Amino acid sequence: MPQRTTAEVIDRFNHAFVHHAPEVLDDLIAEDCVMEAIQPAPDGERVEGRQACLTFWRALADDRTTQFGPEDVWVDGDRATILWRYRFGDGPEDSVRGVNLMRVRDGRIVEALGYSKTGAPVPLATDSEARA
Repeated sequence: MPQRTTAEVIDRFNHAFVHHAPEVLDDLIAEDCVMEAIQPAPDGERVEGRQACLTFWRALADDRTTQFGPEDVWVDGDRATILWRYRFGDGPEDSVRGVNLMRVRDGRIVEALGYSKTGAPVPLATDSEARA
């Protein structure tokens, strides 16, 4: 089976969140993956290793009270940039726009750095206080 391209990996990654299909993530994440979440400021939570990244992303993808929407995607070699909007409520103020800087190696995500346009905390499925 041919190795997936960066574009194919990122397309499948986005599909998992748009369609609330966390199982799609299972074969997309490298053992040495590093992810930095959009919060808390100033640096975001750093998540290291395949299982930790999968746990974080599966919770987000499985959360049907929110909606992730990619706005634009650029791919160049092993790098990708995803511009997105994350909705966590019904009102216009219940969303945040951001960007993920991604790196893919051997058909799997090895790095995902998230940044957003917000100063206030954004409720995430992985945040137990936001769901309490």
